Amino acid sequence: MKIFYRPFYQSEATQFLDQIKAKNPELAVKQRQGLQLLWDKAVDWSAWREYRAAQVKQNPYVYQTRVD
Repeated sequence: MKIFYRPFYQSEATQFLDQIKAKNPELAVKQRQGLQLLWDKAVDWSAWREYRAAQVKQNPYVYQTRVD
């Protein structure tokens, strides 16, 4: 038995989004296109290797003073 299980409950926000999606079926396509603008980029592997090589190793505890 699930304590907080309410199978027929939908929040107002969920109902609102479902109504918008029902009125504008092309909205999902536009959303995917917008996400592709930000996230689906080709990776420049030479720049990535250069970035990784230039990183400085961080101490496990950053506030510890160096004892040499």
